[in-house]
Formats: sequence, C-alpha cells, structure tokens
Amino acid sequence: MLDDDLNYDDRHIAFLEALWGEGFLSPGGPEEVARILAGLDLTGKTIVDVGSGAGGITIALAGQYQAGKVIGLDVEEPVCAHARRRVADAGLTERVEIRQVTPGPFPLPDASVDIVFSKDSIVHIPDKHALAQDAFRVLRSGGWFAASDWVISHDGDPSPEMAAYIAQEDLGFGMASPSRYRDALAAAGFVDIQLTNRNPWYRDVAKEELARLVGPERQKFEATLGAEDLQGMINTWEAMLVVLDSGEHCPHHFRARKPH
Repeated sequence: MLDDDLNYDDRHIAFLEALWGEGFLSPGGPEEVARILAGLDLTGKTIVDVGSGAGGITIALAGQYQAGKVIGLDVEEPVCAHARRRVADAGLTERVEIRQVTPGPFPLPDASVDIVFSKDSIVHIPDKHALAQDAFRVLRSGGWFAASDWVISHDGDPSPEMAAYIAQEDLGFGMASPSRYRDALAAAGFVDIQLTNRNPWYRDVAKEELARLVGPERQKFEATLGAEDLQGMINTWEAMLVVLDSGEHCPHHFRARKPH
C-alpha cells in the first residue's frame, strides 16, 4: 500500500544527503536503522524496503545486514534512479532490486518476504489499516514488520501549531496516532506489537539540525538548495521544533510479528 507524493528532485536529494548522510533522506543514519532492526537476524532473508528513497538503507540491508534479497519500493523516479546508481556502484545488483511503483497494494505475492521494513515513509500512506493488512499479506509466517514513522500523539484535530507544521512540510502527511497504528497492526493479525516513542531523541537531533542550517554550514546548504528553498526548510524546522517540544509530534518505532 503506497501513496503518491512527488517531493524529491535532485536538489532536494542532495540537500537531505548533505544533512543526513549519503543515501539517507531521513534522520539518524545507520545508527537509527540499527535501532529499528535491533535483535532481528536478516542474514539470507528477503526484505522489502517500503519508501526506499535514495537507496542508502536498502544497500545497507543487503551489505551490512547480509539480507539475501532486498526489494526497494518507491513512487518517485528521481530517487529510484539515484538508488539504482548507488546499488550498481556497490556491486549489489544481483541482490538488490529498486522498483518504481504506483500507489496501491505492494506489488508482491502473498507470503513472499521475511521482513517488511520502512524508515519514515509510511506517513505518506493515510490508511494505516490497509497498510498493516498489506504488510501482513506479503509476510511469511513468523515474519516481522519493522518501521519508524512520523506520528501525532492523539487522534483529534491537530493543534494550530501542529497544523502549521504539517502545512509547512507540504508533504501530504497522513500522520496517525500510536493507538491507531497499534489498532491497525492488531486488526491485521500481528502479534508481539511494540511501539517506542522517539520524540526525546529527535527533539534533540532536530535542534542540532537547525543549528547546522542557520550556522556556518548555511552557505553550503544554500549552494545546494538555493537561498529561498533553504529558508523554507529553516521555517519548517522551526515549526517542527514547536510540536516536538510539546510532544504532539512524536516519531515512533514499530515492531510486530506475523504469527506462525
């Protein structure tokens, strides 16, 4: 289940990689990926990376984590092209496949993968119940759903500050609450459901990111993105910090298992 939002051209990819590391379009780098996957053995497994972006994580799943096969799914051609170049440069084309897909159910057979992974991408999928059902469908028995995402702390209307942040992001966010994610995973049939609030971590990280954007590195970011678009990013970070500080924006990790 994928939704369609075209947000990443080559300039934005270059900007986000300058901020978050080569191949990464969301914060935390390899260390945050390791936390999402902690305790899971990927060796020889088949993994689908939902919202694979620029390919840094997809490559790590095959390289560092020794997955047997990794299928990266994304709706945007610029990031898919970027990821394919990275996969080729890493010599992993036999084990890593990048697919540009249309919004809708995952284009995978039933019970065909061992882990459904996603990092900060399923916010673009408004229907969390459909997402959970599709993840359950493609997983083999005993397989795991392991993801991180941007989350709102409640099911009511967003506060004016949260609404302003979502509008500033301009990413068509389908943010959901932790309870909605838990309900969706349980309704799909998952067990061993775990949710971890990452707000305290990202609140501090986002402050460091904003300091980089407005500090000595500003000229470098302007050269990549342009002064006007960089100022838009700075405005976004400032709006985001308000709702991170209040706790209304609470990024989470999710872990759930398809029973045998």
